[in-house]
Amino acid sequence: MATRPPRDGGTGEARGNYARIYAIVKRIPRGRVATYGQVARLAGLPGHARQVGYAMAALRDGMRVPWQRVINAQGMVSARRAGPGAGVRQRQLLEREGVTFDPRGRVPFDRYGWRPRGRVA
Repeated sequence: MATRPPRDGGTGEARGNYARIYAIVKRIPRGRVATYGQVARLAGLPGHARQVGYAMAALRDGMRVPWQRVINAQGMVSARRAGPGAGVRQRQLLEREGVTFDPRGRVPFDRYGWRPRGRVA
């Protein structure tokens, strides 16, 4: 089970994993989404979807990683914090990219899911 590293990305293995995760997320095109699990697999970390979530939460201001393009396996935005408005910013950013949500708040993967071609990592 992955433990949550320090906000700065930790050291050693955790930092290397975060760098691999960020490299994959940077490849997700505008108007497309990927799941936490998909990003983990493509980064060579199968079964570590939660670590992808930790990496997204560890992003600092100014890092150019399109975090909003990573959603959960149900096609929904996973709230980064609890309470009113949780996940609203992510949804707004995706909608600006042309991604639509169904009435249940889900993104249709068949229309917006990222399908990388060739070698990714």
